[in-house]
Amino acid sequence: MNFIKFSIGEKLVFHYGIMTERKPVIQSGINGAILVLFGAILFSAKAVVVKLTYTYQISATTSLFFRMFFAFPFLVWIAYSEEKKATKRISRREWSSLILMGIVGYYLASLFDFLGLQYITAGLERIILFIYPTLVVLLSFLFFKTRIHLKEVISLLLTYTGVAIAYSQDLKVGEANDVSLGAFFILLSALTYAIYLMGSGSMIPKIGAKRFTAYALAISSIVVFLHFLFFGKWSELSQPIEFYGLAFILGTVNTVVPAIFVSEGIKKVGSKTAAIIGSVGPMSTLLLAYWFLGEQISIFHAIGTIFVLSGVFLISSQKKP
Repeated sequence: MNFIKFSIGEKLVFHYGIMTERKPVIQSGINGAILVLFGAILFSAKAVVVKLTYTYQISATTSLFFRMFFAFPFLVWIAYSEEKKATKRISRREWSSLILMGIVGYYLASLFDFLGLQYITAGLERIILFIYPTLVVLLSFLFFKTRIHLKEVISLLLTYTGVAIAYSQDLKVGEANDVSLGAFFILLSALTYAIYLMGSGSMIPKIGAKRFTAYALAISSIVVFLHFLFFGKWSELSQPIEFYGLAFILGTVNTVVPAIFVSEGIKKVGSKTAAIIGSVGPMSTLLLAYWFLGEQISIFHAIGTIFVLSGVFLISSQKKP
């Protein structure tokens, strides 16, 4: 009898142990997925809010200035908090790379993005920006002689066919020259962001993702302030109170908050799952632009988006050596 009780007792403890470990893991995964989902939606809403700021007849430089102006204090606080927890200081060489990545990956990418949004719809902007993984593949092929496999070729064909379909629809509702110029700026934004990803890949493991992102964004903010100092229109700083509310949302809800959400979410669910969840971005932008900006969603926009998502999924699922 004692032996039976002992055996049952062991089994009960064993099963209980599984349950007490699995529940937090499952709950953590759900929380992580929710964080990534909301982060992706908030990121995707950025283009819509930028378009709303343009209704106040301001330039891309001024809109970008206000975005980073409201984001900067929070970025400094995050960088300071991460620095206190860090066990290793950033070396001079790492600072040089960090400054370069901040300029290329966030300042230039953001500047081109804001310039492009003056000419094209928010929906097309998000579709073009989403092709950055394919640009990483092409850049790796051009500069590092990395082989492009059949799976990646199919991915590239799907992605750029989708962009072409969405682009052709914007040509029907806007001036051809404006749409082409806007698409070119957004393509430059995706290209500079792809370069940033390639350059930051070796640094993030050394510095930490949140710490690296906070510093890079803070550095880009300073460059944006300098850009506005020399090239901005100071008269545009005076705006109605409603504009400052939009700018605050742009700098916090659409910049700082999603960066934190996605960073924390990736820790819980992993980068591959986060990438899958984050693919709601283009469709989310199309819907938000329809609700808040009155941008029309055609069947071809949807088809183009599906093509792009399929291509990016295919290239993201490629096994890395």
